[in-house]
Amino acid sequence: MKDVKDLSFEELRAELVRMGEPAFRAGQIFDWLYKKGAARFEDMTNLSRELRAKLGRAFAVGSLELAGVFRSKDRAEKYVFRLHDGHRIESVLIPAEGRMMAAGAPGSSASAVLAQNEIIRSSREPKARRLTVCVSTQVGCKFACAFCASGRHGFVRHLTASEIVGQVLYFKEHLGAPPTNIVFMGMGEPFDNFENLTRAVGILNAPRGLAVAARRMTVSTAGFIPGIERFGKLGLQVNLSVSLHAATEAQRSALMPINRKYPLEKLLAACEDYLRGGGRKFTLEYVLLKKVNDSAEDAARLARIAARLKAKVNLIPFSPVAGLPFEVPEEVRVEAFERVLEGRGVPVTRRDSKGQDIQAACGQLAFLD
Repeated sequence: MKDVKDLSFEELRAELVRMGEPAFRAGQIFDWLYKKGAARFEDMTNLSRELRAKLGRAFAVGSLELAGVFRSKDRAEKYVFRLHDGHRIESVLIPAEGRMMAAGAPGSSASAVLAQNEIIRSSREPKARRLTVCVSTQVGCKFACAFCASGRHGFVRHLTASEIVGQVLYFKEHLGAPPTNIVFMGMGEPFDNFENLTRAVGILNAPRGLAVAARRMTVSTAGFIPGIERFGKLGLQVNLSVSLHAATEAQRSALMPINRKYPLEKLLAACEDYLRGGGRKFTLEYVLLKKVNDSAEDAARLARIAARLKAKVNLIPFSPVAGLPFEVPEEVRVEAFERVLEGRGVPVTRRDSKGQDIQAACGQLAFLD
């Protein structure tokens, strides 16, 4: 049975009209789902019993099942959700300021919590001023970047729009802390799941949905060119990040198999078209791997690409993944790389990924069966 949260506001209006109901009921239902957190049609008391029964025969009101929570010493928190088919996904809650709400012991192992099927409720501590939710869009990933855990076990399936939105809804409803920012940087390639991604973005952004401002959402892509092209035509104000991680064709193909299908030069041309079409300036993400892509020459090549695209660069020192052959570069190499970019006029920030001790940092998320 289809989850009602898989429908955009416009799709729900159309379904109601098809069912012989007035279109304005869509607003009431959205209000119950996204503002009041209703878990059943029976709870929607301003709808007639007949309509509630009709909706119950046509749709489900699904929710994600929490399977485990892990708290990092740096206050990031990883949430493991069990889906209806038994697969698991991971999401991360990242505070930028203030104290985070407690959700389990620092450094808790995922295996221990999942083995005990332990669900840890957050206590009500003062909220952070900014809360970013990193959400997943797929179970696994097709593209198997060499330094990332998400694709190591292959691809299982796309998440539905309701499963994508459900990750954000969980934090809103159960932690008492609606997120201020949403990044689609968890498991999977968002643009490979384009329809469900954009439907979820619409629901999150809709005033009758979760009303998250478009500019507080960021979609990250490994370079899926068809998605970039389609995304640019939507006219959204959602931020775009392109995961580059290498500045030559050969190096990028070695690190990111997607480059063999969508080569670097074609990716850069697609990014230029995106900008010409009115897309917002975007960020180039670059994971620094010790003695692989962190030399001064690498930095100079990256600087030329950034200047060509008028893009800022987000440097991300590698977060270790068990079984992968890469190392974290020394601080002196990271600083030298950063200086090369700055010396060439490239806006650059460094993202020291939070949650490494609980395997919640950039590139560490992986589905668990």
